[in-house]
Amino acid sequence: MENDQGILVDLYVPRKCAATNRLITAKDHAAIQISVADVDANGVAQNTSTSFAISGPVRAMGESDDSINRLATQAGLLRLAWSYQK
Repeated sequence: MENDQGILVDLYVPRKCAATNRLITAKDHAAIQISVADVDANGVAQNTSTSFAISGPVRAMGESDDSINRLATQAGLLRLAWSYQK
């Protein structure tokens, strides 16, 4: 929540799982957040990064590696690493 000056005043801001779009609760101790550094064409890391939060239930199902590959491909960080098949 923001006040009139636009300053964040909440003590706890919950994260959302990037794979399922569900809230990651404070009691989800299996949740992770991975930050992937943005690089230029020469492979040199920039000062920015892209973060992916994965919830505990996704990790428990063993789907976190596939989810990170899918999200990184959609974000333009990977090429030809994930494709959808029926």
